[in-house]
Amino acid sequence: WNGKKATVRYIGDVKFAAGEWVGLELAEAGGVHDGNVFGVPYFQCPAGKGVFAQPMQLSGSTAMPASAPSKATVPTTVVAMAAENQGPTTLPSKEMTADGSISLGQQVTWNGKTGMVRYIGDVRFAKGEWLGVELTDAKGMHDGTVLGVPYF
Repeated sequence: WNGKKATVRYIGDVKFAAGEWVGLELAEAGGVHDGNVFGVPYFQCPAGKGVFAQPMQLSGSTAMPASAPSKATVPTTVVAMAAENQGPTTLPSKEMTADGSISLGQQVTWNGKTGMVRYIGDVRFAKGEWLGVELTDAKGMHDGTVLGVPYF
């Protein structure tokens, strides 16, 4: 996943997005959760080592157990490789929200924390228009990349 070695811990439907998703435990820190997403436990791993990706985002080893269940509970090692000399490309942002109330680069407050709007638009993990906010103090949940997709 994103050039990092990981072990498959879950394959199947999730409540946070449509389609089939793969739950991964990263070999090293760099994830965003512990297998629980929005209060739903999909698998267990140490905090900061869990990520979800869509199957098309993964490549590398295809080692699978002899009879793979539809929802994987047996660890399978996967190494995701980025295209040579290319990192993930950030998705293009809108300049302003659909209702015109918030614009890219605007200072906002979220949960009592100040930050700057760095992304406005659709996301791959849920429906609707979302804002990506870079917090002034590094106390957020991610680095602008969510579930393997870089937004800012």
